Parts: sequence; structure tokens; C-alpha cells
Amino acid sequence: MLKTLRDITQAVASSRDLQYALELLVTQTKQAMATECCSIYILEEQQLVLSATDGLDPAAVNRVKLPVTQGLVGLVAQREEAINLADAPSHPRFKLLPEVAEEAYSAFLAVPIVYQKSVIGVIVVQQVQARQFSEGEEAFLMTLAAQLAVAIKGLTHRAKSSSSLQQRYYTGTQASKGIAIAKALMLGGQISFDLALQRANSIEEEEKRLQDAMNRCKDLLVGLSQRFDREKDEEAASIFKALLLLLEKASLGGEYIEEVRAGWSSETAVCQVSKRYIEHFGSMSDLYLKERANDIRDLGQRVLRQLIEPDKIFLEPETPVILITREASTTLLAEFPRQKLAGIVTELGGANSHAAILARAMGVPAIIGVEGILSANIEKSQIIINANRGQVIIEPSALVLSEYRSLIAAQEEQQRQYAQELSLKAVTLDNKRIYLYINSGLLSSVDSETGADSDGIGLYRTEILFMLKQCFPGEIEQLEIYRKVLKAAGNKPVVMRTLDVGGDKPLDYFPIIEDNPFLGWRGIRLSLDHPELFLVQLRAMLQAAIDTEQLHILLPMVSNLEEIDLSLIYLEQACQELTSELGKSITMPKVGIMLEVPVLLYQLDEVAKRVDFVSVGSNDLTQYLLAVDRNNPSVSPLFDSYHPGVLRALKFAVERCGEHQLPISVCGELAGEPIGAMLLVAMGYDQLSMNQASLARINYLLRRVSQTELNQLLGEALKLNSGEEVRLLVAQYCEQKGLASVLS
Repeated sequence: MLKTLRDITQAVASSRDLQYALELLVTQTKQAMATECCSIYILEEQQLVLSATDGLDPAAVNRVKLPVTQGLVGLVAQREEAINLADAPSHPRFKLLPEVAEEAYSAFLAVPIVYQKSVIGVIVVQQVQARQFSEGEEAFLMTLAAQLAVAIKGLTHRAKSSSSLQQRYYTGTQASKGIAIAKALMLGGQISFDLALQRANSIEEEEKRLQDAMNRCKDLLVGLSQRFDREKDEEAASIFKALLLLLEKASLGGEYIEEVRAGWSSETAVCQVSKRYIEHFGSMSDLYLKERANDIRDLGQRVLRQLIEPDKIFLEPETPVILITREASTTLLAEFPRQKLAGIVTELGGANSHAAILARAMGVPAIIGVEGILSANIEKSQIIINANRGQVIIEPSALVLSEYRSLIAAQEEQQRQYAQELSLKAVTLDNKRIYLYINSGLLSSVDSETGADSDGIGLYRTEILFMLKQCFPGEIEQLEIYRKVLKAAGNKPVVMRTLDVGGDKPLDYFPIIEDNPFLGWRGIRLSLDHPELFLVQLRAMLQAAIDTEQLHILLPMVSNLEEIDLSLIYLEQACQELTSELGKSITMPKVGIMLEVPVLLYQLDEVAKRVDFVSVGSNDLTQYLLAVDRNNPSVSPLFDSYHPGVLRALKFAVERCGEHQLPISVCGELAGEPIGAMLLVAMGYDQLSMNQASLARINYLLRRVSQTELNQLLGEALKLNSGEEVRLLVAQYCEQKGLASVLS
């Protein structure tokens, strides 16, 4: 049965047309359950529309509409539960519909199709014989409905988008604030190597089509290689040169062509060759050879994209564009030229995923979770994204366009107003000094004019360097980058976080396969299990900071005291090695931990004996306190850093650290949000680290509030029941102070 479920689900999910998918579904389900009739009803405006059937009169499809208040199918939708009847006509809610010719059927089993707590349809099986469907049959149909919910919802949304010229708005979730107007550039995301097998109609034409795609791919790779040569990034350039070699006739390129000559389509040829070699190299024990599977996957994806989305050179658009994609990876955002990226819209992803965090760091408006946007056929259309409201507007009218251009101009003026005070220190009205730092993982944000006006770098994400590479960067390469970061920061402190991968930050060349990655092998756990990598990073950091006292080292994802102790042992080892090798004393930098795992809230007395500072990672701390995967769209609305319980935990942390004179800061997203910054200052936090784009706004805001008043506000907030109530309370305070515009 499991195979049958999988086959039906995959067949529906891979369909491009809603009607075809539904017809396939009812036919295959009828066969799988060995019954005489299967039908599916889709809910539209509180009416259940017969959308496909195998057993009823096909002429009734899309004509029969049943209110949810009528009939057995309506009862299933109302109750949101299955109904299993041996003699359906005897039930009081039975409604005979002559136009569907169902009077012959007695046995009736129907289950709701539920997507994110809402019924979107009902699937029904029927039989002439009066009998109750078995428990196993009922379980099968319920499981099938649950598995199909996402696919049917997506196909329904796609069909509406294609058929209605009036549909001009899409909605999603804000990932990074801002408004942008630009042409759409659609990028379909990762293309599966499990495409349906397809034979070539003409081998000669198919070979030419493949060769053209490979040539376009070569042009793209040459351009990327030359770009990184100009930037003197030899390792990045060498990666693209290696991919070029793989495209040669003596390598994979030749094998693609041979597969086409054997009678397969270009897409099938690329998929089959790629899968064969990925499996071959992936099974090798040698780490270097094992990593070559990633090169083969990368190349196959690039060639497939040129076949499926021809002529799309997406990394170098002529003018700024709004990128429309299934899911924006960190690598894609880092490679995309910043001056050409006006905004980002994705179908998947979490508002607190690492890619979303990077978008905020880059100051790029971004909206995630926009269902059906890839099927809207809006390539090169002019669109507006209002990330502040989670809205995407397709081909706006002249009036709407004018209004948004005025709004953008007003916001730019507002930003200029904030920037005028950026060189002034953040001091509250009652003279409380707040130190504002920036979070960074890109050298460009450290070296910018805005970054120069901060009090330093409160979080340098070293993992960004690792994520942009095809293998672990060596000591010399890391040393050069860290040295540039310290130099760009002037004499200001720089908090460098050791490698923090895992969870939503994977390394392509070091895959970690886990059922629950956020509770798995990540952060300091990985570093301590690989001391050869950890020591290289520590040595590079220490050497970069010779003759300065700027460097602070931050340990991520610490969950017990032993991890701190062992990390300090390795740091001492790195100091001693370098002292011996260089013939000069290496100064031990200040060391801190990320407070992300809730258990450490109750061990801060012991933590204070071991480290020099604490930095709160509010994103993960919130995630673990609320037991919410912030990247899971099904539960991400429950992720709320303003939950009164989370606020109490943050207040507890600053109070405990204060008792031990242990400096504590916040480097999570909360610190860069106006409401969050005010509440944190009220708690007693005087060090906040945020994305560069938030710095001027937060500085402007804190110079206009009083910590005494904020303390009173916090007292009221902690008595509330939800994060939404907290936001409303603080918004009302800002309105009274004439600061409402700062929240927008």
C-alpha cells in the first residue's frame, strides 16, 4: 500500500494541469481500492464543486455544485472528518443529485482534504454493494488525502492564476522589509533529476538542442570564472573552470551526447548520466572523491536549467530585477550582484531562515511563502513587492505605480533623516548609553559607510565564507579574510563566531542528513567533533588579530559546560602552537558563548566562571522555547519572539548576568526590530547587534525614548497573554510619542 500511496501522490504532484491531475487521482484511487466509483470535490466559495470522477456521469464535472450545508459530502467538509456508511441513501443528510447518476451506489466513504487547518476538498469512494468500507480502506484514503493536500492546493492556486486575468495580487510573509518596483526574473529553483523518462523524437534535433544548451552553459561558466579572476578569488574561479572541463566531450559532456544518441531526450540524458555518477562518487569512502558528486550535481542542474529555461543567464541581468524563485539559497543570494537585486519573492522558506537573514543583512526586500507565484507566467512583467505588508502586485496600474513610487520616495527621505543622526551615539532621553553593533557575514557590509558608524561588529558569521566554497577553506584563506574584517572595522571590537552550520545552514560539500537538524549536529557540536577543522579556524582568527585587542571569539549552540571547557582547551592549544611557531606571545582573546539553548539560562552562574561575555541568539532561543521550527511553514506562524514567556526568559538572562558582572548582548533579529530594541533596553540590555540596514533606524528611535518609560512599558507587556498584544501595546506607546512611523 505504501508504494501505491507514493505512486498516486507523485503522479498528481508532478502534473502541470489541475484537471489532468484530478482525473488521474480518481482513476488510480478507484483502481487501488478496487471500488466502483471515486470522485473529488474542490471547495470554492463555500460550495463543493464536482471536479473529477470515475464512476459518476462525466458530464456533471464542474457543473454540479453542492453547498457545504447540504449532502453527505457537505457534512464531511463541515465536520472535517471522515464518514463511512454501508447504506448512504438511508442517512438523513443524503441528497440525491440526479445529474450525477449516483443512485446505484450504497456504500459511501468520504474524507476531507485539509491544508493548513482548512478544508480544500473532499474525496469520495462508492460501491453498489451495501457494505461498510474496512478500517484499512478508510486509513488508506485518509492517508492519501493528507499527502495530496499540498499538491492539490498548489495546483488549484495555479489554475486560478492562469485562468483569471483579474488576479493581480499575491500574498506571503515578510522576510525582509522594504518596497521594490522592477521586472520579474523567474528562476524555478532546483530541478529534479527524477524527471519522467522521455524518448527523443529526432536524435539529430535533440543532439543539437543539447549542444546549444551546453554552449550557453559554457558561456555562463566562462563569465563567472572571469568575474572571480577579476576579483582575485582564485579558488572560486577554479571551481567554475573545473565545471567547464566536465562539459568537454572527453568528460560528462560527451556522455550526455552519447545518451541522446541512444535515443533519449536531452533532459533524460542529463538526468541519467548525472544520477549514475552522483551515486558512483557518493558511495566512495575517500572524502575528496565523494565531494566530486556535488560538482556533477551542480553541472547537471546548470545544463538542465538551460534546457528547461533557455537563455536565462540569471546572475547578470541587464537591469535590477525582482528574483522569483522556489527557494532562495544563501549561495544564490551571495553570488547575485547586489546592485542588480531589487527584491526577492519565494514560494518556500521561513521568515527566519538563514537566506532570509542574509536578505535582511543585504537590505533587500523579501517575501516568502507566496503560493503559486512560479506558475503565474510573469517573467519580465513589471511587479511591485511590498514586503512590509507581504504583498506582490503584478503589472500594477499607472495610479498604483505612482502611489508606490511616492511611497518609496517618502521612505527614502525617512532613511535619510535617520542617517543624519547615525554619527551620533545612541543615548536615551534619560542619558542611558546603548552600544549598537552590526551583524555581518559579507565583507562589503563591514566596509561600508553605515558599518563605520556602528560601535563595532557584534556578530561576524564566519559560516558565510564556508557556505560560498566548494570545500573547507584552509588556514591561509581564512586568515586573509579575518584580517580584512578586522582591518575594515578599524579599532572597534569584532565578535567572530566559530563555524555555525547545520539546521538551515547546510554545506553542500559536507552534507548532514538528520530527521531533526535543528536539534542535531550543528554549531559547536560539529566543531568539537572535528578538532582538525576547529583548530584551523582558531589559528586563523588568532593570527589575524596579532597586535590588536579587537578579537572576541563566540561559540555557537553551546548546550553544556563541558563544551565550553573543551573549546577553551583547543583555544589554548592554538595559542601555544602559534607562540611556538611564530616566536612571539599570542594574546588570548575574550571568549563568549551564544545563549540559544534554554538549559543554559539556568547555568549562567557556572557559565560566568568560564567566559568573558554572553550573546543571546534570540532566533534559536525563541525556537527552542516555543518548540517551533521557524523554517516550517505549517508552524512558523507560531514563532513569536514577543511571546511574553520569551520576553521573561530574556529578562531573566540579563538579570542573572548582571549579578555576575558578565557582559551580555543580543545579536538575534529581535535587536534590529524597533519594538524588540525598546523592550530589550527596558530589560537592561545595553549592547544590541543588528543587520546593517536596521542600524540608523534603531539609533534614531533610542535617542527619542526614555529607559524609565520603557521599564514601565515592559512591566505591562510581561502581564499580557500573547505576542500580538505586546506589539499592540508598544505600537500605542510609539503613537503617543509621535514615533509610529519608525515602526512602519
